[in-house]
Amino acid sequence: MSPNKWICLHPPNAAKLAMSLDNRGLAYGDGFFTTMGVIDGQILWVDYHQQRLISHATALQLQLDSDALLTILKMHAKQLQQGMLKLIVTRAAQEVRGYGYTPNTGGSACEVWLKSSPMSIATAQSLSLPDGQLIPLQPTATAICLSSQIACLPPPLAGLKSLNRLDNVLASGELHAIKAKALEDNIKPSIGEGLLRDMSGHWVEGTMSNVFYQLSDSRLLESPSSKTNATVNANKDNANKGNTDKDKANYLTQGQWYTPSMAQSGVAGVMRQVIINGLSTSKNPVIMRSLQDEDLPHLSQLFFCNALRGIMPMTSLALLSGEVVSFEAI
Repeated sequence: MSPNKWICLHPPNAAKLAMSLDNRGLAYGDGFFTTMGVIDGQILWVDYHQQRLISHATALQLQLDSDALLTILKMHAKQLQQGMLKLIVTRAAQEVRGYGYTPNTGGSACEVWLKSSPMSIATAQSLSLPDGQLIPLQPTATAICLSSQIACLPPPLAGLKSLNRLDNVLASGELHAIKAKALEDNIKPSIGEGLLRDMSGHWVEGTMSNVFYQLSDSRLLESPSSKTNATVNANKDNANKGNTDKDKANYLTQGQWYTPSMAQSGVAGVMRQVIINGLSTSKNPVIMRSLQDEDLPHLSQLFFCNALRGIMPMTSLALLSGEVVSFEAI
């Protein structure tokens, strides 16, 4: 397989060299995608990616043989050795005109496209979860609250990594414009990610990642509805420690981590689920909790994550008001 070239994996033996302009993914966003990191010929978090294939195909009523597809993906990963595999699944062309699809096998048939991209995946530093999983750790950066908002979606679309990503496109454009302005002002931008609200006003995720956060004890005591009374004492010595090897090793297990629900907006990412599962048997399992405006000044730690980059810890968050909330670097 030529690097950075799209190939059609399904239908089998299809002599397709390019995606048709009539493809439903292009026309209607009728499909989903997943992006997989590859190191030493192995797909990272492969079981989680397979679960995404199954859950997304079910939600969109697509017929997809995830086992057979995974066998093919592993072969391409072995050829790639190090880099990224991007998979796009779209509904096959339909006999009916417009948005609709036929209520039969033809309506659930799909096309599967793959691109293999050689690239370096940083693994110099990592954090260990209680279940033994090692997660890549990126250098610290800063974050900023963006004015762009993402859509609230009905079940079963909320949480899906569908091809409808225009809200993220606009948000990413806003973030890049902020970075470009900083360069024009001769300021070296250290902004690693932007925090996004959904249309209900809750802060949900980054432009390309999920978010986890911790709160100060005072905020927890003010918010009994957050169901965190049992974790207040555990949070007294949370992640505001010195920059020691022990602190790095314990970063994920110190204090109580929260992450917003994906029940009405956002993408339920692979790395998000890896972290939730990894901490599920720890002293402080991750709690699903909405992140609202009044919480932001009380944040004590914040990181973003995705399946390619692992954990991206933040040292500060710039609010829409201009106020900056700072965190201790790990």
